[in-house]
Amino acid sequence: MAPSPSSSVQEARRALGRRLREIRTETGLTARALAARAGWSESKSSRIENGLTTPSDSDLRRYTELCGVPELYPDLAAAAHGIDEMYVEWRRLQRSGLRHGQRVHVPLYERTHQFRVYEPGVIPGLLQTADYARSIMGRIVTFRGIPDDVEEAVTVRMDRQRVLREGNRRFAFLLEETALRSRFGNAEVMAAQLGHLLAVSTLPQVSLGIVPMSADRVMWPLEGFWIFDDEQVIIELATAQITVKQPSEVHLYARMFSELAELAVYGAGARSLVAEAIKAGE
Repeated sequence: MAPSPSSSVQEARRALGRRLREIRTETGLTARALAARAGWSESKSSRIENGLTTPSDSDLRRYTELCGVPELYPDLAAAAHGIDEMYVEWRRLQRSGLRHGQRVHVPLYERTHQFRVYEPGVIPGLLQTADYARSIMGRIVTFRGIPDDVEEAVTVRMDRQRVLREGNRRFAFLLEETALRSRFGNAEVMAAQLGHLLAVSTLPQVSLGIVPMSADRVMWPLEGFWIFDDEQVIIELATAQITVKQPSEVHLYARMFSELAELAVYGAGARSLVAEAIKAGE
């Protein structure tokens, strides 16, 4: 089974903690002595050095000053900021609505040349119609009780789809058949969405694979994930967005994508499943 998507976050915290412990031990300071000089509880120092919590900027500045290495502060602060970016709770990302979360990824989309996308239950944002996106976003706003900026967020998502036709990019989409049949919006919205999916799948830069519900599974369904080149993976969980940049974990997701791709049908087989889903929704 795949590791928890947050495992890279935990390991990054532990790595930062180990580095701080090495810095402290090189000075001859005990954890208790450093905590006393910093005005911290000894348990706070222990949590930081054992990777149980990410230190704040002020914590790191105090730590490096007490250890006599203030010049290390910028690199350590950058490492800590990277950890914070790896695990972002939806309540923080979406506290002002959905538009910000749509905009923040625009530069990533623009610099990516190869997209590999796996979605088990929804049509990916790059392939959505405005009405389908509006239905999904409306449900998110209601469920999470956040400000309603759905129309603005839909506009950003639709604009972001220009990357499908701009530049020398390649797109490989893998969907579970259930994503075709999970209804967001009424029958008309779903029929239009699935028709749009068929149209986009004919673009030469787009590969669409559908994993049939009848497939003999050699790879279990996973949470949806997006691989951007070989640089990073974004995974959306119920509570947070995970960003993975550790090469070994990016490689693992690429392997999982490849194995899922072997289960999928393409071309006429994929179009047949989409047509069946359209008929079933009439």
